[in-house]
Amino acid sequence: MPSLHERLIEARQSLVLAGIPERDAALDVEVLARHVLDCDRATLLTRSRDAIPSAFDRLYQPLVARRAAREPIAYIVGHREFWGLEFDVTPDVLIPRPETEFVVEEAIAIASRTVTRRIIDVGTGSGCLAVALAVEFASARVTATDVSSAALAVATRNAERHKVIGRIAFVETDLLDNVDGPADLIVSNPPYVPEPPASTVQPEVGRYEPRTALYGGPDGLAVIRRLLAAAPPKLAHPGWLIVEFGFGQEEDVRAAAADAGWQVARLRADLQGIPRVVVLRRG
Repeated sequence: MPSLHERLIEARQSLVLAGIPERDAALDVEVLARHVLDCDRATLLTRSRDAIPSAFDRLYQPLVARRAAREPIAYIVGHREFWGLEFDVTPDVLIPRPETEFVVEEAIAIASRTVTRRIIDVGTGSGCLAVALAVEFASARVTATDVSSAALAVATRNAERHKVIGRIAFVETDLLDNVDGPADLIVSNPPYVPEPPASTVQPEVGRYEPRTALYGGPDGLAVIRRLLAAAPPKLAHPGWLIVEFGFGQEEDVRAAAADAGWQVARLRADLQGIPRVVVLRRG
């Protein structure tokens, strides 16, 4: 009987043949194995030379097949870490990404020099921003909006999981419609992928993540422009707006912000030096 290690090698090869980079494939087969065995990485490595456990193949192989079809690993295992917290994720929500953590970092920087009692998260999805900010700002009240009731159900579970449900109000609405102000801070990771999608969009994104949370019109900025116009009446004076945007959109975001009367206080680049988050101030 083959060992667990040998089975993982076979699985990795099948993912590589499906077009997944070898390094990612090696990580993915381990994540799926740990999910099936309900163990940490150290335990998996310790057991790697053991014979395959009973029922392992029956549970493991369908998961590998799903990954080979380019389904994101987070949807397969049902969770993803963000800001050091574990979040439930489903195909109803975008998978939280590391660059979105810059929004949290910039919010903390703002709070170090101004009072932040009320926060609004626009397009909350999994609730990763709303929950992380509620955890960081223990005295703040957070309102989280989304057009999707299914997404709000996921976000609510995550707020319950991290024991901040009592300080987050979830509102099913478009952007800031039917949301009372004033807030000291508004944050958003809005749809910003141009539609039709560029060839650089990975199959994991284009095939599986929710379209309404991804695509922002022909240039990707349709929702951002609407948010820039909708946010001022909901903000205290002066107030702050932090928005994530996509690769190559910096100049267009600057122009749209200026047209809407915002001051660009700061641009935050990712680890590759690509601007991804803008901090805007009103007044």
